[in-house]
Amino acid sequence: MKFLELEVRTALIVHGYDEKNREITEQINEPAFTTKLIAIERIQSISEQYVLVTSSHGRIMYWEYRGTLAELRGRLAEAGLMLP
Repeated sequence: MKFLELEVRTALIVHGYDEKNREITEQINEPAFTTKLIAIERIQSISEQYVLVTSSHGRIMYWEYRGTLAELRGRLAEAGLMLP
């Protein structure tokens, strides 16, 4: 299993969907970043602002991260985790 070390803080947790198929979200707004080792398999997508990861009980979480998308893309490419 491969891991990526990032400084992140939880922004949103998606707990599921309501009867109208709308996301049930919880806004977290953690004040401080925490260094985490994230299993690559948990990452669903990465944007300029968030890393979207899977969590327990069918939840997904949006984590804000330190750095830029270009920096993160470069780190993933160096590790051989990006397709050309």
